[in-house]
Amino acid sequence: MEDKKLKILLIEDDAIEVMKLNRTISSKGLDHTIVEANNGEEALEILRKKDALPDIILLDLNMPKMNGIEFLSILKADDVLKYLPTVVLSTSSNDKDVMECYRIGIAGYVIKPLKYEDYVSKIVKLLAYWSMNELIKK
Repeated sequence: MEDKKLKILLIEDDAIEVMKLNRTISSKGLDHTIVEANNGEEALEILRKKDALPDIILLDLNMPKMNGIEFLSILKADDVLKYLPTVVLSTSSNDKDVMECYRIGIAGYVIKPLKYEDYVSKIVKLLAYWSMNELIKK
C-alpha cells in the first residue's frame, strides 16, 4: 500500500526553518505539497477559504502577531478546522508550552533538533506516520 501524498500547511516565520523543511522533503524524494504561512493570521486566512484544507498543520509556537497557542485556540474553536491534525514543531521544550498545546488539542509536539541530520530523521518519521494515518476529511 502506498503512503498518501500529504498537503502540509507549514506555519513558520523563520525563512531558514521553511527552507530546511522544503530541503528535507525534496532531498528524501517525498511527494508532499507544502503551503507556507508566515504567521497564525496568514494561516487562518488560508484555512478560512476551506477550499483546499491541508491534511496536516506543522506549527511553530514562537511567531510575531499571533503565537502558536493563540492560533491553536482559534483553530480548535472552528467546527471544521478543529479536526485538522496539528503538530507543533518547536525549539521550546518548556513543559508549560507542551501541556498547554496538548490541552488545546494538538496531535503531537516535536522538538526541532539542532543537528540537521537529526532534524531530517524526525521530519521523515513524522511525515511517514501521517501519510499512513487515517486522516479525517469533512
